[in-house]
Amino acid sequence: MELLKNIILVIIAPKVGWEDVNMSGISTQRLLQQAFYPLLAVLAITSFFPMVYDSTLTVSMSLVRAIIKFSAFFFSYFIVHYLLAGFYPELVKTKGAITRLDDYILYPLIYLVLLGIIENVLPIDFTPIFFLMLYLAWICYRGADYMGLVGEKKTKFIIISTALLIFVPATIKYLLGIVIAK
Repeated sequence: MELLKNIILVIIAPKVGWEDVNMSGISTQRLLQQAFYPLLAVLAITSFFPMVYDSTLTVSMSLVRAIIKFSAFFFSYFIVHYLLAGFYPELVKTKGAITRLDDYILYPLIYLVLLGIIENVLPIDFTPIFFLMLYLAWICYRGADYMGLVGEKKTKFIIISTALLIFVPATIKYLLGIVIAK
């Protein structure tokens, strides 16, 4: 229950949410197993919902969409972690720092997965979903305090991490769409 509270708070009130994440001590493994992976499964399952209102979609097309969306977010976690650790090696010097970096990546990715689920369920192209992705910058901004960064390094970190969290899943979706769709 505390995990769900943390997810909701990070999304609704990022400053308070990141403070709660800091105090809760929830392990990365628990966050992955009880939140991120199940939400990825829900994202993949909801990829079949458009078949209800779009008769041109087939099961195989929906399956491909489910695989692409699942894979994009699954691999994004590892890629973003690798890239941020490369750009900021001081963030992975201790086990506690690695956990903080993992949390900093996972909570915003969970937000993006939730947006993907909403996008799958809606029967129309809901353009504001794309603008809601920009809210991720605010979540990351508040999360930079959680990471303990200050000054110019904090600003660069926010920009780089936000860009990675938005563009890595989008790039993977695009590339997989090219590879799998052919």
